Amino acid sequence: MSSTEDRLNALRGYKATLNNPNTSDEAKQNAQAMIEQLGGDQPREELYNLRGDATKDPTRVAGGLKAAQSNPGVSQQGKKAAGQKLGQLSGEAPEE
Repeated sequence: MSSTEDRLNALRGYKATLNNPNTSDEAKQNAQAMIEQLGGDQPREELYNLRGDATKDPTRVAGGLKAAQSNPGVSQQGKKAAGQKLGQLSGEAPEE
């Protein structure tokens, strides 16, 4: 049996096939069948559980949250949520 990462990479390819407008209906049906055979989103969940939060660098997480707060494409609700998460990370009150 292939590793979780191998199955996840295969799933990515099949999902790309489903979203490609130049792909035939027959190929899309085959891709959907393969996604079901590979377990749908199960490999992604397995990989996430194996990696956990240990691979997330707190500095990069904080940087991403700060960037979200100043990104004009992020909604006010999203900016507020990013501020709250940033406050939780730093142990301070959230920024407005």
